[in-house]
Amino acid sequence: MRNYLTELMGTFFLVLTIGLTVGSGSLFAPLAIGCSLMVMVYMGGHISGAHYNPAVSLAACVRGRLPARELAPYMIFQIAGAFAAALTSYAILNKNLVVAPGPNVVASRALLVEFLFTFALAMVVLNVATSRKTDGNSFYGLAIGFTIVVAAFAGGGISGGAFNPAVGLGANLFDAINGGGAKALSHLWIYLVGPLAGGAAAGFAYRLQHGIADSAAAEPVTEPVPAR
Repeated sequence: MRNYLTELMGTFFLVLTIGLTVGSGSLFAPLAIGCSLMVMVYMGGHISGAHYNPAVSLAACVRGRLPARELAPYMIFQIAGAFAAALTSYAILNKNLVVAPGPNVVASRALLVEFLFTFALAMVVLNVATSRKTDGNSFYGLAIGFTIVVAAFAGGGISGGAFNPAVGLGANLFDAINGGGAKALSHLWIYLVGPLAGGAAAGFAYRLQHGIADSAAAEPVTEPVPAR
């Protein structure tokens, strides 16, 4: 249970940062969001692996560092944390957190951006936090957090900058319940399909990168990703 609670708390503060900085129109929102992820990764990396993202959990599962039986509970607690953060953000700003593509951005372009940068995020996580070649490093949180800074600055204005199914689902589900109606869910599929496909692709790509010597077949693991 400590793993699940850590995932809930980390996802909560990540999404709360998104809600408050985006909702207040801060120009430094991407930097704040990346730094929030960074500190939460350092907070929970030694406990749960600090995924805070169903796509990262899927990548870790495909890579072999998260048991398949743990995947659904991880995702459920991550989504619960995101929904609670969307609710809290509304309570503070009196404004729903809405995740949607930029103006005049077609769905296919938003989907591609979500796929690509989630793939990049998951690849960074797997390489800095699960590879034996980077075992014991102290930079994993910085690398993961600043991947999101890059993604948000480069792709946020195009896709909406979720790169995380929990962000899209938690925010847009709360928006739908709190006055947005069915329209609030019209873009939700982008934030499910794109990031989950990116996470799965990263898991397979990692196995191709490192081969059998560093794969799950050669390194069976019974605990979550040990981000160090």
